[in-house]
Amino acid sequence: MAGKLTAAQGTGILLVTANVGSLFEDPEHLEKIWLREFYQTVQTHRPHFVAVHCQEVGGKNYEASMSHVDSFVTELLSSDAMKEYSRARVYLDENYKSQEHFTALGSFYFIHESLKNIQQFDFKAKKFRKVVGKETWSETLESTPTVEKEKFPQDYYPESKWSRKGFIRTRWALADCAFDLVNIHLFHDASNLVAWEKSPSIYSRSRQRALQFVLDRITDDRYERLPYFVFGDFNFRLDSKPVIQSRLCPACNLQVSRSDDTNQLSKLTFREFGNDQKLILQVEKKLFNYVNQDIFREDNGTSLLEFDNELSVFRGQLHELEIAFPPSYPYSEDSNQGREYMNTRLPAWCDRILMSPSARDMVIKPENEEKSIVYDNIGPNVCMGDHKPVFLSFRITAGAGKCCQRGENIFREAPL
Repeated sequence: MAGKLTAAQGTGILLVTANVGSLFEDPEHLEKIWLREFYQTVQTHRPHFVAVHCQEVGGKNYEASMSHVDSFVTELLSSDAMKEYSRARVYLDENYKSQEHFTALGSFYFIHESLKNIQQFDFKAKKFRKVVGKETWSETLESTPTVEKEKFPQDYYPESKWSRKGFIRTRWALADCAFDLVNIHLFHDASNLVAWEKSPSIYSRSRQRALQFVLDRITDDRYERLPYFVFGDFNFRLDSKPVIQSRLCPACNLQVSRSDDTNQLSKLTFREFGNDQKLILQVEKKLFNYVNQDIFREDNGTSLLEFDNELSVFRGQLHELEIAFPPSYPYSEDSNQGREYMNTRLPAWCDRILMSPSARDMVIKPENEEKSIVYDNIGPNVCMGDHKPVFLSFRITAGAGKCCQRGENIFREAPL
């Protein structure tokens, strides 16, 4: 699958983020489709190192889904499609009984048999270790030496209500370069109506605060600073009020409904000007029913990217390649529907792969052919659950280590 390494070819890297909650709600129909599309992506890009960051592992009820999680992991580790990946590391946060620790994150790393010189960092010993064999770590990841895992402090959560949000960091060294990989899940929009009230929304500000928390943690003085890739479900949303007013419903009357008992906003109804008063959009707490979904698919919905502003706060800290795929959420969970969105949320690019400036220098190098760098989604025409996985494929070429801000001793291997 992955060809022999040569200096000219470089080391093929495939980064994938996937919110897999839907898989465990309907594993009978969705898991085979999801795995087939994932394996096809691996086969197409022929990477030597694969990192898959999953969120919502186990779905809404982890305890009831544990057997499905086990079979999913077993399939990934033992499938014929991945047989050339002779080493693997799997980290599953299964500590679902601990509300203050559980994140439902899962990080999977696969190393091709032809990749000889790869090491992983031990955060306890502060040393790199050679990667041998296949290992799965679960439950109390807080004590696992090769990962750093944190759930956000409770006061970071909107209304201080616990949910499964946080991050997991791993650190890797290959060829002449070392870097961090961070699996992240940020807060969602609990109510479409609340998101509409302010621009930017209160949820956007909560996500901004949490993301800065992660960036501060992975760049503090405890460890050597390295290039980093942060990929997961950021839950970034389009700025609701301006996108509705100027793009989705520019020539509409707005009717505002409020509840009788509390006078709180309960529904927004947008109708076309004119005698027919055609219904264009209805918005409720968990309803976003727009008359024409094609606007999110035409030209991959990229005309709406001007309203995708949450990353702009981190200009200079985080970079992203150009988006040329449709909003990644919320797709229909009907296994027969691959391109339809659910009428629950304003579609948005929630699932992203971001990188530090030095990591971007690793990816964007003059000697890399443009076609060797691909930023896209997986399974565009089939049902992958409510989130389409997103991937970044690129190659690390000889000399990429020059952009890795590291000390002379970073590759010193710890005794096994």
